[in-house]
Amino acid sequence: MSADNRKYVLAVDLGTTGAKVALVSAEGQVVGYEFEGTELILLPNGGAEQRPDDWWRAITTATRRLLSKGLVSREEVVALCCTAQWSGTVAVDREGRPLMNAIIWMDSRGAPYVRRITGGPITIEGYGIGKLLRWIPLTGGIPGHAGKDSIAHILYIKHELPEIYRATYKFLEPKDYLNLRLTGRCAASYDSITLHWLTDNRDISNVVYHDRLIKMSTVDREKLPDLKRAVDVLGPIKPEVAEELGLNRNLQVVMGTPDVQSAAIGSGAVRDYEAHLYIGTSAWLACHVPFKKTDVVHNIASLPSAIPGKYLVSDEQQTAGACLTFLKDNILYHQDEEEAGTRRPVGYEVLDRIAEKAPAGSDGVIFTPWLYGERTPVGDRTVRGGFHNLSLRTGYEHLVRAVFEGVAYNANWLLKYVEQFVGRRLEVINMVGGGANSDVWCQIHADVLNRTIQQVKDPILANVRGAAFLALAALGYLTFDQIPERVQIAHTYHPNPENRPLYDELFQEFVNLYRRNRKIYARLNKGR
Repeated sequence: MSADNRKYVLAVDLGTTGAKVALVSAEGQVVGYEFEGTELILLPNGGAEQRPDDWWRAITTATRRLLSKGLVSREEVVALCCTAQWSGTVAVDREGRPLMNAIIWMDSRGAPYVRRITGGPITIEGYGIGKLLRWIPLTGGIPGHAGKDSIAHILYIKHELPEIYRATYKFLEPKDYLNLRLTGRCAASYDSITLHWLTDNRDISNVVYHDRLIKMSTVDREKLPDLKRAVDVLGPIKPEVAEELGLNRNLQVVMGTPDVQSAAIGSGAVRDYEAHLYIGTSAWLACHVPFKKTDVVHNIASLPSAIPGKYLVSDEQQTAGACLTFLKDNILYHQDEEEAGTRRPVGYEVLDRIAEKAPAGSDGVIFTPWLYGERTPVGDRTVRGGFHNLSLRTGYEHLVRAVFEGVAYNANWLLKYVEQFVGRRLEVINMVGGGANSDVWCQIHADVLNRTIQQVKDPILANVRGAAFLALAALGYLTFDQIPERVQIAHTYHPNPENRPLYDELFQEFVNLYRRNRKIYARLNKGR
């Protein structure tokens, strides 16, 4: 083993369900990892929060547990790099202490205030024409009316929690908050700051705040962090944190990147037009492109990537794996039964086996996966999920398979507009995230999307692998061009042509369900 191959990165992936901490070699091998869960707090009127101290507890607990295994020596760990859920907001004071719970990507309470700053006398899709003409050429997008972007969180705090707003020193993305805890330094990366929609992204190598946009947003510039590249070294780890975690005091902390960008790197799809599909709590379909572009209608844009000089197509499907969790815990079983000891915990592999018993198409049962609104390809905070076309012949297995298929239908809906956006067919898609562990789900996606799906080996580790690759590239231990050869493909799934007519028909009805019912959802869920 060469000297460089004996270098390791401690990679941290803070997701919605918890923190994963891994040791990753320069060859991309995850030699060990640990996971520690965190609580999600759902509140009335679209609120979704988490406790920053819970994040830190989960990270420190998982790190100590991982390092106690003695898998590598402390001196061989050359960097620490974080990736985290995107579009979250932590308000901190001058000492770096959180002033309230973190508002996360699912939260939509800022929607009314976004509409206030983006409206106008003449509108397109609810946006003032003058606002569109100012925002899009600079940023590549505009604050979403669903109210789930970081700027919406800040506006919610400003208007609903003015004492918190006044006391805030900086508003930080989750990844950037973790970096503050690690180094004592406040900064955001070109990519993590994007969903504030306050930066000029036209020069991808020199992203800066734009004074006019900040004025239009009504947010105070001094409450925003300074900017760096994702590959920049933020600084050494604080001595007391190194001591707490059992790490070398000379350990360098690389800026890192949000989860969408780290998944792209960890999937191995780093070249232009190489696509990956991430299936976790949420989902997205993305690829790197050499241009800046925006599709306002379908909430798709090419935004700064973690890789210097590149843009990444950005979109997000609100709930994907969360639909399986909802099915398991609220419909098929109930958490109370597990807590009371009346049933054994049911793993997701059980759902795989149940889904295999149902025929393709679930005998016409369609599940719509919009359990917390939707972001792409439609930005609609009031739309909701459900089972459709149930009958007395519908069985357990049909419901389970319909959820797998419903998430895939939504991905297929998104695929249409992503391919239109990039101007070409995405023939092969690398699949990562926890959902990619399911062979059934991989095949369903191949059949519904009519594309070849490559299941990346250890798909739940794509984010930590991506964060590690980013740090290794930042420190000169590898190049981004070397990444694809260091990501292994476990299995390849080809579309089954026998299912083509069936899935084409059901997909069209899936889209029709949204179009014909969206006004009903809007009436039922106004203010919710």
